[in-house]
Amino acid sequence: MKIDLIAGARPNFMKIAPIIEAIKKAQNKGKSISFRLIHTGQHYDRNMSGNFFEQLGIPEPDVNLGAGGGTQAEQTAAIMIGYEKLLLEEKSDLCLVVGDVTSTMACAITAQKLHVKVAHVEGGIRSGDWSMPEEINRMVTDSITNYFFTTTNTADENLLKSGISKDCIFRVGNTMIDTLIKQRPRFQKPPVWNNLKLGKGNYMVMTLHRPANVDEESKLKELLDEIILHSNGLPLVFPVHPRTSKILNGLGIAHPRLHMIEPLGYLEFNYLVENSKAVITDSGGITEETTVMGIPCITLRDNTERPETITIGTNELIGTDPDAIKPAMEKLFAGKWKEGSIPELWDGHTAERIVDILLDIFN
Repeated sequence: MKIDLIAGARPNFMKIAPIIEAIKKAQNKGKSISFRLIHTGQHYDRNMSGNFFEQLGIPEPDVNLGAGGGTQAEQTAAIMIGYEKLLLEEKSDLCLVVGDVTSTMACAITAQKLHVKVAHVEGGIRSGDWSMPEEINRMVTDSITNYFFTTTNTADENLLKSGISKDCIFRVGNTMIDTLIKQRPRFQKPPVWNNLKLGKGNYMVMTLHRPANVDEESKLKELLDEIILHSNGLPLVFPVHPRTSKILNGLGIAHPRLHMIEPLGYLEFNYLVENSKAVITDSGGITEETTVMGIPCITLRDNTERPETITIGTNELIGTDPDAIKPAMEKLFAGKWKEGSIPELWDGHTAERIVDILLDIFN
């Protein structure tokens, strides 16, 4: 069987890397399976994508669709046109998409229209928030997917409620955690570690990029002011997403403890996370990584598609109201943050389970 592996944005690469490794292991055992790695080009900033291939041992893509920037509609169209042309030239047996970015949805639609089956890794997760582009991507993708690889029982239940047959749902765990477990011994100190004389537990890491937090300048300024005020004198290391950078430039925010730096590679960023006092974020994937690493995580969102990071892990959802920051910080510095545990099957072997299932289905 020949599988198209779709990667378009930074979160995809972490999820694709262990699947590539599992396919290669199966090939070494004489299994009839191959892959074509397709980079849609959705993320084109090198710090946001390029060095992930090097750090995670991902081979150079077989194809780069070069979709680049533009609006979501423009990106979707460019990806669909590029992938359709590729499939018309050489059809695969399966299109495997991961996560919930524009590339995930665009390639799933294109594949199905050309009668190529679709597998969705991380299927079934839901935030219930239709204002998030990712939620639309998830719902559209899952409505036309053939095989669902899920991270938790909650995702299974979401799919069953939407009418998906249980025979198409395979709970396998989390491929992003496969990558985390494999790469953890290789985490690297970023330059900011020595530059700021950081030490274990004596700083916090922050990431913000959601429109609800960063699009309105006054709201972003208020959030940052509250975080700085209540962070107990600790340095705040803030790798700035390109989206957020444009807005921050117009705000002129400066504080001696707020250190805004360029986006980091996977190994450097997770070194910072693993050694931090806590993480403040509005990302979904980071809440999974902090759960496995046992790092307190404060999430500035009103909802999450990863409830297991709250019910089982170290994450707490505090909303987007700046007034919620003070009590969360007080709880953290009082030593009352929950310890958390690791969800079932988040054990580093998810990709192997996926490949074994696909081999059973297609051979």
